Amino acid sequence: MKSALRTLSLSAISDKALLLPPSAGRAGLPTSIEMASATAKNLPRTVFLGVDVGTGSARAGLFNQEGRLLGSASSPIQIWKEGDCIEQSSTDIWHAVCAAVKTACSSADVTAEEVVGLGFAATCSLVAVDADGSPVSVSFSGDERRNIIVWMDHRAVKQAERINSRSSPVLQYCGDDTRSLCTTSCKWTYLGHAHMLSVNEKDSRNMEACGWDDDFWEEIGLGDVVEGNHAKIGRSVAFPGYPLGSGLTPAAANELGLLTGTPVGTSLIDAHAGGVGVMNSLPDADFQSADKTDISHRLVLVCGTSTCHMAVSKDRLFIPGVWGPFWSAMIPEYWLTEGGQSATGALLDHIVENHVVAPILANRAASQGKSVYELLNKILESMVQEIEVPFLAALTEEIHVLPDFHGNRSPIGDAKSRGMVCGLTLDRSERQLALLYLATLQGIAYGTRHIVEQCNSHGHKIDTLLACGGLAKNLLYIQEHANIVGFPVILPRENESVLLGSAILGAVAAKKYPTLHDAMSVLNAAGQVINPSVDPRVKKYHDVKFTFVKEKQKARGESRRGRGENGRGHDQLLREKKKKYSLSLLLIQRATGFSQVLLQLASVAL
Repeated sequence: MKSALRTLSLSAISDKALLLPPSAGRAGLPTSIEMASATAKNLPRTVFLGVDVGTGSARAGLFNQEGRLLGSASSPIQIWKEGDCIEQSSTDIWHAVCAAVKTACSSADVTAEEVVGLGFAATCSLVAVDADGSPVSVSFSGDERRNIIVWMDHRAVKQAERINSRSSPVLQYCGDDTRSLCTTSCKWTYLGHAHMLSVNEKDSRNMEACGWDDDFWEEIGLGDVVEGNHAKIGRSVAFPGYPLGSGLTPAAANELGLLTGTPVGTSLIDAHAGGVGVMNSLPDADFQSADKTDISHRLVLVCGTSTCHMAVSKDRLFIPGVWGPFWSAMIPEYWLTEGGQSATGALLDHIVENHVVAPILANRAASQGKSVYELLNKILESMVQEIEVPFLAALTEEIHVLPDFHGNRSPIGDAKSRGMVCGLTLDRSERQLALLYLATLQGIAYGTRHIVEQCNSHGHKIDTLLACGGLAKNLLYIQEHANIVGFPVILPRENESVLLGSAILGAVAAKKYPTLHDAMSVLNAAGQVINPSVDPRVKKYHDVKFTFVKEKQKARGESRRGRGENGRGHDQLLREKKKKYSLSLLLIQRATGFSQVLLQLASVAL
């Protein structure tokens, strides 16, 4: 690689590369229009544009001054997967962004003059460019197009373990050339609170990057990144939504179909943009909350392939096994705590798609114009009537799922943790798949409860959940979360919360609102509220299952520690052989515990 190599998070592309894009176009690019509703052509509109660069596509959404979606479009992104290496191209992503923006504007009949501000959100992928902003390959193949290490790439697991084994103070928080405090703090070990006493959001400006720990970079062998006053990783930082430079350059504006100088807000990570798009979505009336004005009582779930759990506080709170706290990484002047589950939507897909009846269900769903999950929800409803159980959750009294199929991000914080299914039989029917699906869904919700309890036991006061993303459209998924966590779940009025959060960044950059919080208060809006069941049997049932899940996680960790994870010599093999006997006894004890759990659940369901 070139000596002047720079790297940045994909969510920071809007802070740099997207203001100076490549000039090449992509002819004939396929796009998909998700929604459009044109308004009267003769009325001038103020429109905010949000762009979300995801793993598989770039999406663009247009919102009016009430936070209502006018139109959106998406365009696919190419991805290369070779073993642990997963890569993309920033040039390809820019072309996809341009196509999505143009299609969204066309479908909603929005003119360039009406778009007053633009914001970006993206995944936490790593983009490599040289001093001129040109792509630098990160691929072992040498393909010059592939200059992005995608967020799910696992090539650096050993290096990450080596870094995490050190005691650098910056690791306490880990769980133009301006960089966002969002990506620098959450993904680059930048200590955003270095600015806490010297600046506030209302007089926000480009701030000289004084939060880098140069000793840390030297310690892990990357001392060259501090050269040139940190030119390779960021000389200055800014609050999310702060206007960058002079807005869109002529080249960028031309390729996007927008006006030169359109304000561009400092970007956010995609999940954090979802938080900005939903966190102030509280109903106007008939909602009991400890404090409607205090956003620190709320936890946002951005539910998709994986799930991010985000809470903010005015105080710095360290939560074991949960990332953060990060100052001003999502909402300026608030500390962000970020939990997560590595596979949620991906896990449900994995469970369902690998079942023998999956093709039959998929064909039936397609013929009825429904999703497979809608069919499974209907099957479960019919089983409640046929089996005459007192409530739907009781269907899973004999089957349990530990959801850590892709590791446990929070609060155990173990990438090597693995999933488990207890209670399988030889049944291969659709009804059996429905039960397995429900148990998996519940397992995911127990994971959320574990995160919430961990946060509240270390200083947070969470009493309300807000959910957005693809999984939030599944009301059974949301209802089980409400029942298991014991808190109401608020759904936003607009489904596209990440796009709305990105658009809010553009609205703030355009000076339409004095602060990000002010913009959220106007543009966020609540939809449906899902309350937990008032049936005490439901709570007792889930309490028993939740205890069982935690015991299984503990037992799994004990068995892994008993086996050891290092290279095994002859003496170690002998020691492990002896340990198998004690491990067998442990498993027998746990099996006995499983039987006791079944008895408890049966008594609750009667």
